[in-house]
Amino acid sequence: MAEHQQAAMSLLTAGVLLKPREGQFLGGVAFDANPLTEKQRNWLVILLDKHGLPPLADGGDA
Repeated sequence: MAEHQQAAMSLLTAGVLLKPREGQFLGGVAFDANPLTEKQRNWLVILLDKHGLPPLADGGDA
């Protein structure tokens, strides 16, 4: 499982309050092994920070 998939699953299962659009985005990311676009990666980084989860590591496809 790619790092971005693990990060998205962490947000979905952390019990944090997500907006519907955030949940839809994270659901798609969690089950798609394809590399993220820069825009997707930026939004995932923002959501991780917003909800107090660790950031993504630099490099790789995440």
